[in-house]
Amino acid sequence: MLSDKDRIFTNLYGLHDWRLAGAQARGDWDGTAAILARGRDAIIEDVKASGLRGRGGAGFPTGMKWSFMPKQSDGRPSYLVVNADESEPGTCKDRDILRHDPHKLVEGCLIAGFAMGANTAFIYIRGEFYNEYLHLKAAIDEAYEAGLLGPDACGSGWAFDVRVHRGGGAYICGEESALLESIEGKKGMPRMKPPFPAAMGLYGCPTTVNNVESIAVTPTILRRGADWFSGLGRPKNTGTKIFCISGHVNRPCNVEEELGIPLRELIDKHAGGVRGGWDNLLAVIPGGSSVPMLPKSVCDTVLMDYDSLRDVRSGLGTAAVIVMDKSTDLIRAIARLSAFYKHESCGQCTPCREGTGWMMRMMNRLVEGRAEIAEIDLLEQVTRQVEGHTICALGDAAAWPIQGLMRHFRPLVEQRIRDYQARTAPRVAAE
Repeated sequence: MLSDKDRIFTNLYGLHDWRLAGAQARGDWDGTAAILARGRDAIIEDVKASGLRGRGGAGFPTGMKWSFMPKQSDGRPSYLVVNADESEPGTCKDRDILRHDPHKLVEGCLIAGFAMGANTAFIYIRGEFYNEYLHLKAAIDEAYEAGLLGPDACGSGWAFDVRVHRGGGAYICGEESALLESIEGKKGMPRMKPPFPAAMGLYGCPTTVNNVESIAVTPTILRRGADWFSGLGRPKNTGTKIFCISGHVNRPCNVEEELGIPLRELIDKHAGGVRGGWDNLLAVIPGGSSVPMLPKSVCDTVLMDYDSLRDVRSGLGTAAVIVMDKSTDLIRAIARLSAFYKHESCGQCTPCREGTGWMMRMMNRLVEGRAEIAEIDLLEQVTRQVEGHTICALGDAAAWPIQGLMRHFRPLVEQRIRDYQARTAPRVAAE
């Protein structure tokens, strides 16, 4: 269990002052100029050595991502873009960072921007996060007034500006290239890669897109040292992570914990356990709605990190733990997610545009059992035709929840069909 001295987000619950004075009292903005004085390469090497992986879902090594940015400018400016378009069902970690610890993000923007040679950061925040936007804007204004941002940020000689862009509430704009399109004033549709954003991103300039949590943890890592961060968690899955625990638990919460904590310990210690006791558990979606669910038998022992969850054919994603007890209609739950992905598809790729509608309609029929057993295999086939055949990962996100349901709970789906046939057979015979 993570000790309090190792927590990065010391105001996650908003118990203390979120403004500049409170943030500085908790250690933010301490020696920032000295960190910048180490130089770009040293900062990137420290972030690499810490083992920090992207906290937005994909888990790509953060330091490596920064290192893709050009070392020498060819005349184009470089940009840092922070993805605060938190729209994944079950996920609400970035929201609490923005609301209660915004200065960690603002300071992280300066350090990350300097490391990649960017003089401007754009924070793309979800449109529905209005109060969070106000806190973030106030934090940025305070940083400018204190000389922490601007033409001579923290007295370092580096000019740095932070701009906030409010989104319109589209899930697809959480995909990095669709987010860039949206900032440019265009329809939020993912771009073909290559070129990758590091070569041609925002306004055709070198750009790195990072998640809020990935950027917010970097100042603390650089202050306390890469060895401290890499000593937490497990090999290749280092450091702390904010977990969002929701659903059928006694105390839904956000909590910062070490990566690699057993799922059962995470739920029991921080969320007050499963409603009705651990034996009442049916399934858990461990990383936000887009990753496949896991049955109780796997949840008993699985560890919460990128590689452990990949080994059981799921994923850490955003670390949004959605707990479902035995009162849950799993088929209805997955059908609801299918409707979400159908609604949020941008329609650019045919497999996703057509496939999400197919999957939603088939899942809606399966909720009632109004199908044939053979259609389960047909639905599985449709998910395979969508998965991996789209420009962005929304197709995968729509396919995986259904695949997880069929992998672990196919007998439940078959029983639903048989029950429906048994109920309707006499009526059919009578007609």
